[in-house]
Amino acid sequence: MDKNYFVHESSYVDNNVKIGDGTKIWHFSHVMSNCEIGEKCNIGQNVVISPGVKIGNGVKIQNNVSVYTGVICEDDVFLGPSCVFTNVVNPRSFIERKNEYKDTIIGKGASIGANVTIVCGHNIGKYALIGAGAVVTKHIPDYALVVGNPASLLGYVCQCGEKLRFKDNQAICSVCGKKYSKDKEKVDCI
Repeated sequence: MDKNYFVHESSYVDNNVKIGDGTKIWHFSHVMSNCEIGEKCNIGQNVVISPGVKIGNGVKIQNNVSVYTGVICEDDVFLGPSCVFTNVVNPRSFIERKNEYKDTIIGKGASIGANVTIVCGHNIGKYALIGAGAVVTKHIPDYALVVGNPASLLGYVCQCGEKLRFKDNQAICSVCGKKYSKDKEKVDCI
């Protein structure tokens, strides 16, 4: 059976992995068993994808990212260089806590900046933008722009990534023209 994806010869793909058409897996990466990787993904150099991880279509994972068991990336997610996921809240090398793994869902179209740390069990909303170096310690709403340690809400962004300016709980993106409404921390594209 012909494969319709690319895996660099220095990378390893374990058994029982599904990889979609047009996906590219670059140098020194390791995709572990029972993973699902969608179509047209780009997996950078030195990436580890742990058992059971689900990666949607069009996901870009930059160099030096470890995507641990419990992480689900929906379609069109961007994971910046060296961003970090955890999967246990209180790890100890001498205590096995695999039964305590917590899921983390990265919503459709979200972008995670370089060197961001995401503490497990906290979901990132769709189209959210997490600034470089942020530490995520709580759920992040859809379209939110967060920065800092701990990550705090700076504002909201359009699906195209531009910062939104709300007036009377309404905003129109100055770049693409999409319209948004806001109710407290909930933002919707209308």
